[in-house]
Amino acid sequence: MASLETPVCDFGAIPADFSLPGTDGKIWTLDDCKGEKGLLVMFICNHCPYVKAVIERIVRDTRELDDYGIGCVAIMSNDTVGYPDDSFEKMKEFANQHQFNFPYLLDETQAIAKAYGAVCTPDFFGYNRNSQLQYRGRLDESRKESVAGAKRELFDAMKQISQTGHGPKHQIASIGCSIKWRES
Repeated sequence: MASLETPVCDFGAIPADFSLPGTDGKIWTLDDCKGEKGLLVMFICNHCPYVKAVIERIVRDTRELDDYGIGCVAIMSNDTVGYPDDSFEKMKEFANQHQFNFPYLLDETQAIAKAYGAVCTPDFFGYNRNSQLQYRGRLDESRKESVAGAKRELFDAMKQISQTGHGPKHQIASIGCSIKWRES
């Protein structure tokens, strides 16, 4: 399980459109997920220890971001044949267990992860109301262990984006398990 860091934020990049099945039985598009003031796209999976360590904080933050007009969506792009813990059925269980308040979508072809340039789980992409990338950083300073009093970097950045349209200039990369690419 390789640990990777995300690249530096490419300010202004536009999100790739998608049409993906959700654990709720719906097909979701990019427009369906957008909020009035922005969008947070998260690449996560079920089995990654980094995601498992922060999932409760992700759910907390996405609930609160709704009050700021930020829509949120999670996409799972891992190879489900090689990693059956990330199967669509397991995704449904994971979403229910953690009471996701956002769509959890399957990127079976891995085309969406490639279009976004996602590299690890978790990998966060924060967009403003004009669909311009403003945040590509970490959730907070914790890794696999919770850090007491950790600054809520993702939440604060998305709140700032909702209020000003711009993300913070200084961002610290997210770290996590590599996306499990299907062998060609």
